[in-house]
Amino acid sequence: MQIWMAELDRPLEKLEYAALLHNLPSARRERFLRTRDSARQQEPLCAYWLLKIMLRQEYGFEKIPEIAFGAAGKPFFPEYPQIYFNISHTKGAVMVAIADVPVGVDLEMIRPVNARMMERMPHSGTPEDFFRCWVRQEACAKCSGVGIAEFLHGEIELPAQRQYFELDAFPGYLAGIAVERGERPENACRLIWSRDLAHEVTDFSGKD
Repeated sequence: MQIWMAELDRPLEKLEYAALLHNLPSARRERFLRTRDSARQQEPLCAYWLLKIMLRQEYGFEKIPEIAFGAAGKPFFPEYPQIYFNISHTKGAVMVAIADVPVGVDLEMIRPVNARMMERMPHSGTPEDFFRCWVRQEACAKCSGVGIAEFLHGEIELPAQRQYFELDAFPGYLAGIAVERGERPENACRLIWSRDLAHEVTDFSGKD
């Protein structure tokens, strides 16, 4: 299993944006281009770039395989059903996991929460409490493939063969992973989207 996170410390440069858009799978690109808010575009682009380099490192793929979606929207590789992956992004950071068993991840920036939303999560006295519970619920929902909206109707119980683990994230963020038949994963590989990384992004994109 591989788990990577990246914190974005600046807006993407034009060359980075173009290179990352080139890497985006067709199944995701149409939805992405409908997002007119440029401030919400850079995290998905960075997440799929992480997925690409993780797949190349682990399996030798030169590009992301075709992606399809289950009934509840969970993505998978039709040509490689033995490879599982999951992606999460929040303002300023992204997280990706690949594994040989079903997996679900979530990463959230801790931010203010209104009282109505706070009531949806049990034991949520503070925004940190709220997002700790939210991250667990979303990761478990994504691992189970039941859809993210499902956990708003009550706590999701994982089958005995699945486990949830909280992971160390960047300051101000919370992260977690739900995985089937897994031992506790090692902490994620954590990157900062630095100026040096910009050159690696543009160089790597030209190798398709």
